Amino acid sequence: MGRYVARRLLQMIPVFFGTTLLIFLMVHSLPGDPVLAMFGDKGADPATLAAKRHELGLDKSLPEQYFVYMRDMILHLDFGDQIRNGRPVTEVLGDAFPITLQLAAMAFVFELTFGLALGIIGGLRAGRLADNAILLFTLLIMSIPVFVLGYIIKMVFAFNLGWISPNVSTVPQWDELIAPAVVLGGLSLAYVARLTRTSMAENLRSDYMRTAVAKGLPRRRIIGVHLMRNSMIPVVTLLGTDLGALMGGAVVTEQIFNIKGIGGIIAESISRREGTTLVGLVTILVLVYLVTSLLIDLLYAVLDPRIRYA
Repeated sequence: MGRYVARRLLQMIPVFFGTTLLIFLMVHSLPGDPVLAMFGDKGADPATLAAKRHELGLDKSLPEQYFVYMRDMILHLDFGDQIRNGRPVTEVLGDAFPITLQLAAMAFVFELTFGLALGIIGGLRAGRLADNAILLFTLLIMSIPVFVLGYIIKMVFAFNLGWISPNVSTVPQWDELIAPAVVLGGLSLAYVARLTRTSMAENLRSDYMRTAVAKGLPRRRIIGVHLMRNSMIPVVTLLGTDLGALMGGAVVTEQIFNIKGIGGIIAESISRREGTTLVGLVTILVLVYLVTSLLIDLLYAVLDPRIRYA
């Protein structure tokens, strides 16, 4: 196991540098001049623009900029400064990351709880009324875009019923994030429920399940130990990759509910061409994906003892 973990950690190094390089190149290929945008409609003379580009290091070639950025990030945990106001990106991350992490955690708990519950009910009652109702419900959720679902929940529960606030405060409380978490985790809930249902319905017909029933084992042990552990492997894979997707995919949800998290800053950085901020935020998301994928692979051996890592 230790050798496998060490090998996976070594594999993360080229993946990390490769993804950050691609992100860096894509961000700097966006049209527009971030330095010129700092002065707005007033504009500035060429000498001032050149001096500002030199101060920010934007007059260097892309390889030089990438080398300086990675050097400062690895050695000093310095993600640079925002072009518009000179604020350190680490401060921006420190303010936005906990809010998005809190929102993603609530959405993850929501999709995990209700997705697994619906999937288990559908899997154990495959082909019956409850199963058909769950399949119809999840199909409906999957067919509604996130921005449409967000505006529906906001219109009904905020403006019509007055149960929630239409906008989240700058420092959100847990209860303020319930509606955004439902919107963010709604689509993933449908996928988790369908995958759980399919995996359980398939494993119910397996030989080892017939053997467990023939041995006279209690139904609770058959379902809780034999069926669930084998059925959860593909579901765990989906949940693991979805955790990073919840954090990166919160752009639309945070815009709808005016949440000052990573999603809102990403949208703002793209519109203002804040390359340094955008690369720093996406780099953190890449690290989340890499660590999550490693933890999911290690969890396989816990769910299925037949899996061993040489």
